Amino acid sequence: MRSKSSRVNRSPWGLKVTAVAVLLFLHVPFFIVMLYAFTTDEATFTFPPPGLTTRWFSVAMGRGDLWDALLLSLKVASIATALALILGTLAAAAVYRSRFFGREAISFLLVLPIALPGIVTGIALRSMMGLTNIPFSFWTIVVGHATFCVVVVYNNAIARFRQTGHSQMEASMDLGADGFQTFRYVVLPNLATALVAGGMLAFALSFDEVIVTTFTAGQQMTLPIWIFSQLTRPRDRPVTNVVAFLVVTITAVPILLAHHLSQRESA
Repeated sequence: MRSKSSRVNRSPWGLKVTAVAVLLFLHVPFFIVMLYAFTTDEATFTFPPPGLTTRWFSVAMGRGDLWDALLLSLKVASIATALALILGTLAAAAVYRSRFFGREAISFLLVLPIALPGIVTGIALRSMMGLTNIPFSFWTIVVGHATFCVVVVYNNAIARFRQTGHSQMEASMDLGADGFQTFRYVVLPNLATALVAGGMLAFALSFDEVIVTTFTAGQQMTLPIWIFSQLTRPRDRPVTNVVAFLVVTITAVPILLAHHLSQRESA
């Protein structure tokens, strides 16, 4: 009986090989970037690297344009995440609590921006801003990022609303609480971890977004655009690799924390 159950639970070798191949395909390029962030050769890529050094990290830290781009990305990601938390939560509450004509269509439209290719969203936003004569600035980048950050928060919030049910909110209202008190003491504690996870994912998506930013930034330069612009300068490639390595490492932290929170809530 034990051997039969072990045969049933054992994964096929083909599935294991496929899983390993996908993981290698996703992560080997990152390890290559990390390796060449320490190379001593500043102009060409040879394998194995002729030597290893950490001097490119100090060179990168001394670049003023890098710090300006990093600060801009942090500001954009923070404000876009704050807007996404407010709008995504309110939209999820409206769709979940209300029954009205076109409810499913509105829910579909809320999720659509993250399903569309980034270039389609970027062109649409640029066309809208051009038709309305809105000058490209810091706030146009924030609006562009908020369009897909809202989706992440909305998905997390609507899923948590469906798990919570109406009974707790109805009990709160029966005990004399108004709408704001019910939201503060009943709904918000239940949504807290979902909103934190959604906010972390939204921040990570905004921080490393490049396609939509290209169409909405104008003369502004966020960190991903700065990295993209450095690729045409062969002697700056080690510095670019250092920055890319740091960006991937930094953005991985909120994604891992969001995954951990989601897994803990599911358990």
